Amino acid sequence: MKSEKARELFKQGYNCAQSVFCTFAEDVGIDFETALKLSSSFGGGMGRLREVCGAVSAMFMIAGLKQGYITPNNDEIKGAHYEFIQNLAKEFEQKHGSIICRELLGLDVKHDSPVPSKRTEQYYEERPCEEFIATAAEIISERILHLKNLENSL
Repeated sequence: MKSEKARELFKQGYNCAQSVFCTFAEDVGIDFETALKLSSSFGGGMGRLREVCGAVSAMFMIAGLKQGYITPNNDEIKGAHYEFIQNLAKEFEQKHGSIICRELLGLDVKHDSPVPSKRTEQYYEERPCEEFIATAAEIISERILHLKNLENSL
């Protein structure tokens, strides 16, 4: 199950974005190391800026690689893709109340220190990030499966 793999990557020390994105690396045709590098900047709400949750950003990257648009002047295609992204965000937000890292963590700081928190047993007990990671992996997995089923039925 993808959510379990994402949880496991997080427990190994990868950030929230890496944990979700790298779970789907093979599905989107990217090797694991490239996936790690590409998603590394999005942890902690984008470099610990505490903005959009890294797990949510990873969902968006996966969605782009699976069904993103490449035609710059087709507003219909762009709109359909943006609607898909907004629906992913809405589903996550319905489960957790926000897609913003600092709100999810109950922090009152907008920009956090760039120094990552030490991954101790206490860190994992206090942080709800593993749950956010699992949710993001479940949502995008269901949507990708749904897209594959649609493609197969056409």
